[in-house]
Amino acid sequence: MSQQANNHYPIIDLHCDLLVYLTDVPGSKIDNVLEIGCALPSLTEGNVKLQVMAIYSATAPGSTNYAALQRDMYELLAKDPANNLHNIATAKQLQQALQDKDGIGMVAAIENASGFCEEDEPLEDGFKKLEKIIEACGRILYISMTHNDANRFGGGNFSDKGITRDGQMLLDYIHGRQIAIDLAHTSDALAHDILTHIDKERLDVPVIASHSNFRAVWDHRRNLPNEFAQEVIRRNGLIGMNFLRAFLNTDDPEALIHHIMYGLDLGAQDALCFGADYFYFADSPALDRFPYYFKEHEQAGTSYNFILERLQNTVPQEQLSKLAYHNAQQFIERIWQIK
Repeated sequence: MSQQANNHYPIIDLHCDLLVYLTDVPGSKIDNVLEIGCALPSLTEGNVKLQVMAIYSATAPGSTNYAALQRDMYELLAKDPANNLHNIATAKQLQQALQDKDGIGMVAAIENASGFCEEDEPLEDGFKKLEKIIEACGRILYISMTHNDANRFGGGNFSDKGITRDGQMLLDYIHGRQIAIDLAHTSDALAHDILTHIDKERLDVPVIASHSNFRAVWDHRRNLPNEFAQEVIRRNGLIGMNFLRAFLNTDDPEALIHHIMYGLDLGAQDALCFGADYFYFADSPALDRFPYYFKEHEQAGTSYNFILERLQNTVPQEQLSKLAYHNAQQFIERIWQIK
């Protein structure tokens, strides 16, 4: 089924760090498949038709300048006809991208709100920087308030801090703006507070987990506990399966399949999609995390198809298409208010 799966199912992936690689790594090249799993040839081979490009910053002085470099790189990629990447900002463009035999669509997202607002600057100035990112990229699909640590908006994965007043104001700001809030890098307390504030204020803010797996399958703080997974499902959101070994099961190459099957049993048939989380890790000091990916998931060119092949005898074809692209397509078209 290898060739059939590749030809039949386009892929939508909710998260990669290609922009960080291209702006931060000396000598980086968009076609270097040896350095990053989402290099352009790999995306093409994997039949990826929409790749969400994360704009990531750590919470530290200069975070907005770091994000601005990635914003500018996104613009360069979109304007360069040689790489066949196309900015996607409307549902019609998304539909065209899914049918495009050669091109790849892309849309930006913000991983850590520190990318548009420093810890010590007025929030209003941060919102102005957010608007500049949106203007430059056409739109952004989602915002993660935090990364691993706490910031002015709330607590990250390795924090117990909940939402702050600034975090509430950020939710208020994106109300009705067709931008989802991402739970992939929140503390449990922040995830709870985000959902509570959305409900209390009756905000129009979609909820996703762009690159997270299930904590019930692998007990890691980056993974969703059932409480929040079920909330994402109930709110018609998305849960993007993350390919990183540390968030799957460090010893079991079959773990990603187990997470997907668990999600289906949990009721996530219309929520599951891909959020592979490919990034450059050669300079990482965390030697205990090597290898970062199981061999089957190292490259976008082979990973998605491998997963679809492994599931073909246990999951209906319709569900395979939902996982590959259709769930994400329907979500995006819905929040962009296209019927």
